[in-house]
Amino acid sequence: CDILSQLVNCSLKTLGLISTARPSFMDLPKSHFISALTVVFVNSKSLSSLKIDDTPVDDPSLKVLVANNSDTLKLLKMSSCPHVSPAGILCVADQCHGLRELALNYHLLSDELLLALSSEKHVRLEHLRIDVVSENPGQTQFHTIQKSSWDAFIKHSPKVNLVMYFFLYEEEFDPFFRYETPVTHLYFGRSVSKDVLGRVGMTCPRLVELVVCANGLRPLDEELIRIAERCKYLSAVGLGECEVSCSAFVEFVKMCGGRLSQLSIMEEVLIPDQKYSLEQIHWEVSKHLGRVWFPDMMPTW
Repeated sequence: CDILSQLVNCSLKTLGLISTARPSFMDLPKSHFISALTVVFVNSKSLSSLKIDDTPVDDPSLKVLVANNSDTLKLLKMSSCPHVSPAGILCVADQCHGLRELALNYHLLSDELLLALSSEKHVRLEHLRIDVVSENPGQTQFHTIQKSSWDAFIKHSPKVNLVMYFFLYEEEFDPFFRYETPVTHLYFGRSVSKDVLGRVGMTCPRLVELVVCANGLRPLDEELIRIAERCKYLSAVGLGECEVSCSAFVEFVKMCGGRLSQLSIMEEVLIPDQKYSLEQIHWEVSKHLGRVWFPDMMPTW
């Protein structure tokens, strides 16, 4: 903060605040941090890239950012900023028409924000990352975004990468994947149910990458086949603590073919059946991929 406060004669183009150790920015007195950051916003008239994840930035400081850098701001990453409201980020989208990349938490996402990003004045967004995070199961209510808002957003920015990270408990997925969602990169950081993965296959036709860290002990055979059938652009898949029969996995790879440029599957995921053993699956999958492939193995140390 002391360093930022001295930048009165510096017009920055890029600012990234990265807290990799304790104390974090969130541990600082909010007024002290905001005062220092405001100095940068006021004196940098051509700020184009701003990364302020995990900081106590708030709505008034964002208004200062917009007042001084609305014509130049192209990238804004502000995940885990609890003092910012949906109105605060909406102010940025309304005024910063050159914004091309945006990262934020789901609680800041709104129909109004998507429509603002879809206005004729706004350039086409290239990258939108949304972190959907729950710290306390059952205590966070997640709102629903209207399909019409997503439709308008994709119509305006048809090539946008929409990246969504989910860190939810199973009972909190109800508002999601109920209708077509234009997500391209999807990461599940906690256990996700068969039902939710089934809905992904039905509602995410633009999906390019899918990573599932855990699912439990119920095989995902039908869900993977459905995803292969409907997600025609899928090219990267990672499966962690899940179960898939060897036959279903081979069929999945066969349906996707050589477009699966990244396929990371733990050996423990694959369940041998009457058709394929673990030894046989390596050759069969390699044949359909057009390259040598082996499942990942857990280190023994």
